[in-house]
Amino acid sequence: MHDEPDSELELTSALVPLFVIAKGRALPAEHEYEHTTLVTAQEGTSAAARTLTPEGRAVMELITDGFLSVAEVSGYTRLPLGIVRILLAQLAEDGLIFVRNPVPDHQRVDRELLTAVLDGLKTRFGA
Repeated sequence: MHDEPDSELELTSALVPLFVIAKGRALPAEHEYEHTTLVTAQEGTSAAARTLTPEGRAVMELITDGFLSVAEVSGYTRLPLGIVRILLAQLAEDGLIFVRNPVPDHQRVDRELLTAVLDGLKTRFGA
């Protein structure tokens, strides 16, 4: 018997190999999330989250209140990025999370150009 209070259990340890957490699955091609991909929990998924693995529940608890990037989820859970991507792919397939991919570089707005146009309009029409 120990007189010390029970410490919080780690999600992963030497006794739980990472392939067990990922259930032996590889990352599906349609779920190749970037580091900056944002994820959040779908509305009304708290009941379904109770049946998840401890790692899946930890991820769901993190993203329930708002968006987090894939890299942030990896950092908070202390799981490798590849394992987090596989967990998120499983959660997405089950319809438990909403994924928002980052805006591609070619679709981003050039702020300098917009500032120059706005300054030109102000000069021309006086604002």
